[in-house]
Amino acid sequence: MSVANFKGVSLPLAVIVTFAGVVSLIFFDYWSSCSNSCPAQPHKGKQYIESNYGMNSSLADAEKDKPILLLWVWPENYRFDFSDCKTFYNIDGCHLTHDRSLYSDSDAVLIFHKAIRWDLSNLPPSPRPPFQKWIWFHVESPTNTRRIPGLENLFNLTLSYRQDADVPVRMRLTITKKPNEDFVIPKRTNWCVGLNRFYRELSKYIQVTLFGRAYASFLYYKVYYPTIASCKFYLAFENSIHKDYITEKINGPLVAGSVPVVLGPPRRNYENFVPAGSFIHVNDFPDAKSLAEYLLQLDKDEDAYRKYFNWRKHLTAAPHLIQQTQEFILAICTACEHVGRHREYKEAHDIYN
Repeated sequence: MSVANFKGVSLPLAVIVTFAGVVSLIFFDYWSSCSNSCPAQPHKGKQYIESNYGMNSSLADAEKDKPILLLWVWPENYRFDFSDCKTFYNIDGCHLTHDRSLYSDSDAVLIFHKAIRWDLSNLPPSPRPPFQKWIWFHVESPTNTRRIPGLENLFNLTLSYRQDADVPVRMRLTITKKPNEDFVIPKRTNWCVGLNRFYRELSKYIQVTLFGRAYASFLYYKVYYPTIASCKFYLAFENSIHKDYITEKINGPLVAGSVPVVLGPPRRNYENFVPAGSFIHVNDFPDAKSLAEYLLQLDKDEDAYRKYFNWRKHLTAAPHLIQQTQEFILAICTACEHVGRHREYKEAHDIYN
């Protein structure tokens, strides 16, 4: 059998795998089922409730008791139908609206940080109703955050990827009592990588083929999960390293049945959200060459590779929404769930911390 060499790593040709790179998987299809101009469902006001449920019904009382959450600005102008909260996440704890005429009646206002002007001129008017909470909505890392002065003492709640946010936003694994015996590791030869400086070092030892908008082969959202499922490993590299900044990049391979190789916060931080044996951390290796040698060795050892899927016996990973226009649905729906459950007073001061 012929042999090929990868910078000092000698392997049988049949074992050498072609890497398929999924670059910045936020580059999803331009087209979505709901365009940016898609109208959102209106707020179900008093007249609507009375006409549909009657004045004295318990259903009407339940509807009236739901708080109103006003979305002040559509993030990145990505619009969706508010019924998606019920459809995708079974969340129906508030009346979501983007109708600013309801500002004075709104129990909470969700304000997208990236849309705030430097002079704060597009914030909601003052004085705010005394019962109203403002929610600071920001899911970027500190590296990618504009520190706008004057926001430190305006908000009641923070919505962020951080665990210590008032409203943390994250896809989570769910526990099942009955062991799941149905999962079968897909048969494949590809390894997938995300573009990163560490990737460029790793590519010295492994041949890499990239997919993405900037390359010859564009990966459309409809083939997102099938492509990852065809990969034995997926390099889930974050664009910056900060506490709790662990994005959907790790969720994709966990859902699809690939082993994520992560670069981001320390391993212990990842283990707050996913089992220790479900991923490979770059920091576990002294350099890229050592990681490449381990992956190539793992590729030949089926028993060792299979151990990375033991977590699936009692844990389930749910697919995340992958179209670009769906990027903020989970965050907005999570805010709705929070205001529906929490009526207590709160203030948020050091939002950038």
